[in-house]
Amino acid sequence: MNTPAHLLIGWAAFGRKHPERLAFAALIGALLPDLSLYVLAGTSLFLLDISPSIVFGELYFSDLWQTIFAIDNSFIVWGVLLALAIAFKRDWGIALCGAALLHLALDLPLHHDDGRAHFWPVSNWIFESPVSYWDHRHHAAIVGPLELALAGGCCIAIVGKQIWRKASIPVALLLAMEAAVVIPGYFWSFE
Repeated sequence: MNTPAHLLIGWAAFGRKHPERLAFAALIGALLPDLSLYVLAGTSLFLLDISPSIVFGELYFSDLWQTIFAIDNSFIVWGVLLALAIAFKRDWGIALCGAALLHLALDLPLHHDDGRAHFWPVSNWIFESPVSYWDHRHHAAIVGPLELALAGGCCIAIVGKQIWRKASIPVALLLAMEAAVVIPGYFWSFE
């Protein structure tokens, strides 16, 4: 799933109850499982000038990158952190960890050959879904519009809350970012 959709879904699920306190935590939690990819790929592409084919064809699948992805995409790690947040009654921690876990739950069925070891450190097993959110060979033309519709529904849920109308601009920007990826991808593959 695309990161803007994760942000909107995490925000709608965990940041609406007390938006002034929890929206930021939910957004950070929804972002954290993807953050290492942005840092690693961004550094490699823009600072080290490594070609995209090497970054996404070799480095992405390297042991080092996969280990980093396993840690920040682990149901076990996020589950333990959520249990601690619940035990210590930290609503911001619950929002952050809940949004991260929701991110993982949505990613698990939507990665064909680029998934993560979601059960690290217990297992390095990677689920290879028959469905992909980006790869047209694995139903991205169906998944993309559904993902965009879900993101749109989350926008309505977030902005529909009277107290949080000021969220309209960031919500619209996130939805526009999601549409900018999904709509062109619906008509052609980026491969």
